[in-house]
Amino acid sequence: MWNYTEKVMEHFLHPHNVGEIETPDGVGEVGNITCGDALKVYLKLSDDGNRIEDIKFQTFGCASAIASASALTDLVKGKTLEEAEKISNQDIADFLGELPEEKMHCSVMGMEALQAALANIRGESDGHITSGEHATEGEYDPEGLDRTVCFCFSVTERKIRDVIKANDLNAVDEITHYCKAGGGCGGCKPELQKILDDVHGEKIRAAEAAAGEAAKPKKLTNLQKIAMIQSAINDEIRPALQADGGDLELVDIDGDRVFVQLTGSCAGCPSAHITLKRWVEAKLKELVSKDITVQEAEEA
Repeated sequence: MWNYTEKVMEHFLHPHNVGEIETPDGVGEVGNITCGDALKVYLKLSDDGNRIEDIKFQTFGCASAIASASALTDLVKGKTLEEAEKISNQDIADFLGELPEEKMHCSVMGMEALQAALANIRGESDGHITSGEHATEGEYDPEGLDRTVCFCFSVTERKIRDVIKANDLNAVDEITHYCKAGGGCGGCKPELQKILDDVHGEKIRAAEAAAGEAAKPKKLTNLQKIAMIQSAINDEIRPALQADGGDLELVDIDGDRVFVQLTGSCAGCPSAHITLKRWVEAKLKELVSKDITVQEAEEA
């Protein structure tokens, strides 16, 4: 026996907005006779065509399917089309307080029916999708994502990837709870694990790429580079040279080439070249740009 919240039982025993709209603006139908669940959603728009004025549903399924469909109608009614597009299966589950994990596929079915109805309004589909299809998929499928992975419940790779990403799933059993894939003979479970690993790999690669982009030094404008060079010389380099009786003057900047003149005890010092390269240039590379080179300016 499933442990249902009071709100789930309320929407199961006394579902809201049950029925049919005679002249709907959009219809979304999700179902698969094999898995036993089916849901049809009717949408009626406001006069300006931007808001969902009415929504009704008809369903064949368990208590969770009925409660999820009823909750969906309460969530959607009065929303703009843009707001309705953003409603997820987790929103439906949250609205009900909680759904047993094994019944999360019912909330996914509600979300899919809504997406199918919205696609129907946009003229992108006839509003009917079977339990393995995707509400907005096109005929051209270069990546092969519309191939059936779970033949017991006709679940495609596209749907499996969608539920993994949308619900942050981490195990094959969780995939089964959210879309029934793997819940029949179990023969597709190795393939489900491969898809799960690939989706997680995509997330890791995306995170690494983002981190790499963030770590890349931003290209400086000429004014920014000049200001940073002047600041580094005045705040870091000159004070260190002055502590030993020497000094340095900034003479010119040409791209990444910085021309300076050593003065004080540094002028004419046999180690002047080493000071320029190992201290002045090294410091500017660290503080401003690794491309900077430092040269001693010729005396006029």
